[in-house]
Amino acid sequence: MSLAIRIIPVLLLRNRGLEKSVRFTDFKYVGCAVNAARVFSNRNADELVLLDTLATAQDRRPHLDIVKEIADETFMPFTVGGGIRSVDDMWALLKTGADRVVLNTAAVEHPELITAGADRFGRQCMVVSLDVKQRRDGSYEVYTHSGSRPTGLDPLETALALEAAGAGEILLTSIDRDGTLEGYDVELTRALADALSIPVIACGGAGAVSHLSEVCYEGHASAAAAGAFFLFYGRRRVVLITYPTDTELRQVFEEEHVRPKPLAAPVDITLARR
Repeated sequence: MSLAIRIIPVLLLRNRGLEKSVRFTDFKYVGCAVNAARVFSNRNADELVLLDTLATAQDRRPHLDIVKEIADETFMPFTVGGGIRSVDDMWALLKTGADRVVLNTAAVEHPELITAGADRFGRQCMVVSLDVKQRRDGSYEVYTHSGSRPTGLDPLETALALEAAGAGEILLTSIDRDGTLEGYDVELTRALADALSIPVIACGGAGAVSHLSEVCYEGHASAAAAGAFFLFYGRRRVVLITYPTDTELRQVFEEEHVRPKPLAAPVDITLARR
């Protein structure tokens, strides 16, 4: 089956091991990132995102050996982020096997880096990750440094500025929904998706296959990403890597209702389900 959207597992790498958080805290060890990536590849996942959540805090670059091993052993588009501070860092990841790179803190603090990366590699390679938390008054704020540092920035204004800088896609994560399995922040997703001309990947909160279609249909996201939903099973959160089957996706997605925006530039990797 070929869907117009992508369903994307997101793996969080911490100290070389794979872990998963709830609201960006309470990390639980999941296992080996390479093994998890191999399972997702065998189950025909549309794409994989690997985020090294401690790279910026530890002032280091991503673990290129892990990136290479995943790239060598899987057959799906592969996007990597964490610790990127220069165009050379981007190139190191791309030549190691990543198809695209993700910038979070560096993109917010140095948007000119997005421009430089887009000029050299094409904006289709540039994904900006925005971690967003809701304030008590109902407004939203962008956080950096793996969700630990408030910036005072408005998500929509920030996303528009980063789009202008050269971002090809926005990975939008709700800190409040992360790991809760309670569903995406559809309102937040729709606000950005409707205002931007580049695709928005919704992340944070998926707990059912129906949530994936809801954030695309109601939230106008071009792709749905998830972590805990693909990594845990049951109330006790037993580690069990899963990925929805074509049959499960057919039951919740109606192609005539899902109208994702096209990528800002042609991409030379397969984005549709195989």
